[in-house]
Amino acid sequence: MAEVIPFQATRPAPDKVAHVVSRSYDEYRPKERKAVMAYNPFSFLHIIDPGFKFHKEVHGARRFAMVRNRYLEFMEEGILMREKTPSYYLYRTQQDTYTSCGIFCATATDDYRNDVIRKHEETLSYRETLFADYLQTVKFNAEPVLLTYPDQPQLDSLFRDIMKETPEYFFTTTDQVTHQLWVISDPDRIEGIQKGFAKVETLYIADGHHRSASSDLLARRMQQISNPAATGTYGYFMSYLIPQSQLRIRSFSRLLSGVGHQYTDDILIGLDRHFRIHEKGTMPFEPSQKHEFSMYLRGEFYALKLRKHSHSFADPLSALDTQILYQTVLKPLFGVQDLRKDSRIHYICASQNAIKMKKLIDKGTFDIGFGMTPVDVEELKAISDAGLKMPPKSTFIEPKLPSGLTIYDFQNPDL
Repeated sequence: MAEVIPFQATRPAPDKVAHVVSRSYDEYRPKERKAVMAYNPFSFLHIIDPGFKFHKEVHGARRFAMVRNRYLEFMEEGILMREKTPSYYLYRTQQDTYTSCGIFCATATDDYRNDVIRKHEETLSYRETLFADYLQTVKFNAEPVLLTYPDQPQLDSLFRDIMKETPEYFFTTTDQVTHQLWVISDPDRIEGIQKGFAKVETLYIADGHHRSASSDLLARRMQQISNPAATGTYGYFMSYLIPQSQLRIRSFSRLLSGVGHQYTDDILIGLDRHFRIHEKGTMPFEPSQKHEFSMYLRGEFYALKLRKHSHSFADPLSALDTQILYQTVLKPLFGVQDLRKDSRIHYICASQNAIKMKKLIDKGTFDIGFGMTPVDVEELKAISDAGLKMPPKSTFIEPKLPSGLTIYDFQNPDL
């Protein structure tokens, strides 16, 4: 059973919340980010980029210390406020036809360490260390880990009842996403949520592998250097828990450069070993089933359907389309050995992947592209349960959560 507990969030004052929350820092183009910060003094981006007010870029430990200063300034100025009692935070987001609902809570690093919270991606040690250093200095975390769990009717019913009430926050941001948040501090409701999650044996990381790994690294550090009370606070990290039926998973297409010297016929003959190949012409083509891939090469689309006799599935990873593409195409035909380090590989995820792929290849940025259907939740869980790891960029998972909506403060004494 996973430990899922309420916490005292730091969060925006209700009259400023629409101005405070931001997308993840890296989602902004530089010009857009500068424009937001120039005209919105309440944006959480001012905390993340503290050198902006001095018109100077700052890095490393110096930047981390300034992030902490800017966070405290937002608290002192009443832009951010601290919750008075430990609470859960029910959050509903809607964009176009996609709606999702889950809760912000604190989850235990022990559960991460003991595989109660399961992973499906590799992490890079330097990124774990960098983010742990950051958290240790700034003493708060504003970006939750996205976790998913099997649907629980008892929890769904409780959440529907709560959503009949007036939310604490109800606003729409300029990216046309509508946000609603309910603060759950009533002891009976807290008990009801805890009873609901007592039936959940395993949580799965959907997004945030480096954030969870860094939190665990920080907790282990604090066990060595801090007193037990401080260590207890660091033994948790902020998560957003969502039923698996409400996840939306999209696929990344793979684009490859540096293959211009290879003849089209040679590539097709190489593919024939593992695939039935169908010409699709010049119109953008998207695959529609598992083990089917699209390929765009020199003005033509092709459908590649895996031959049943050519590939055996020894485990859940070997049946994953991103792994099949790597093992049967990228590695043997184009010499891609390490997907994380090969500079010829580029990934795109767009509403119309085939159209964007065609544009990039037609203008010569890349030589060849491959598309596939999205990974589904059951594949993600099977790979996590088996202790296996997906190739990089196997999933683009939504919802993408805003920064600064709820903040987990490691110095909160009442957790």
